[in-house]
Amino acid sequence: MTIESACASGSVTFREAYMSVAGGFSDLVLAVGVEKVSHLDIFSATSYFAMGSDYAYEGRSGITFPGLYALMATAYLQKHERTQEDLAHIAVKNHQNASLNPKAHIQKPVTVEEVLASRLIAYPLKLYDCCPFSDGAAAAVLVSKARFRELGAEGIRVLGSGRSGMTAALHDRPDLTRMESARWAGEEAYRQAGLTPKDVDFAEVHDCFTIAEAIALEELQLAKPGEGAVLAREERTTLGGELPVNPSGGLKAKGHPVGATGLGQIVEVFEQLLGRSGPRQVDGAEIGLTHNVGATGGSAAVHLFTAEG
Repeated sequence: MTIESACASGSVTFREAYMSVAGGFSDLVLAVGVEKVSHLDIFSATSYFAMGSDYAYEGRSGITFPGLYALMATAYLQKHERTQEDLAHIAVKNHQNASLNPKAHIQKPVTVEEVLASRLIAYPLKLYDCCPFSDGAAAAVLVSKARFRELGAEGIRVLGSGRSGMTAALHDRPDLTRMESARWAGEEAYRQAGLTPKDVDFAEVHDCFTIAEAIALEELQLAKPGEGAVLAREERTTLGGELPVNPSGGLKAKGHPVGATGLGQIVEVFEQLLGRSGPRQVDGAEIGLTHNVGATGGSAAVHLFTAEG
């Protein structure tokens, strides 16, 4: 089966595999995500990715994802009276985490001053507010409980799986600072797991741009409206904070191999819950969350995991 759901393809693939096993149709499924874009020039890659938006109204008119997220960022900063410096702290946090990840695309710490001084891409987003185009691959093996016991392997358990979508075009949305598909997918995952946002120990969220992390935290109810942009500045989402976010470095610095990203997030949660993350290990992590978005929220998938004892 081939799954296409823009940047959420990896997590949607994982969900399809999960449903096959949970529904009793299969007892072992391999989910794979892969992307190769390094052979493309920036103009071609950006243009191709723009086809994941509402192309009739957005991509065909010349706007690409940096521009779309810039519109969301402008609306957010104005509505909540936040600043570009708040977003810069998100980039600094994720670059620091990626510097501890040997598989990260960009293993380079940056400062707030460097982020703010970097080249303007689409106001208010600077170069270091944007994720790179990345090559990569990730995979997960999903098995039934009975098969898992037979294999005698180490693993993590899916507690909840949520999937949703929403209006793709920004001009049809009542609020550019919201991404309801992520909220609905998160609520479904929390319900299945019998958990609340307060139970989450760490999260891998879709931060293709710094503003995306801020909005994701709010839609997942891990932050109050307007608070998502300042958690990194307050060091509440750093590795030593109360809710570490993107310990892998996130899309921002770990990289964004589009079709593989959602599965790559799950691999990070796997390693964290089994205590295999080395210097970026989240202490005492028991519940991990992944959040993967397609386009500007037209598709979203959220998963909750714990270590399988």
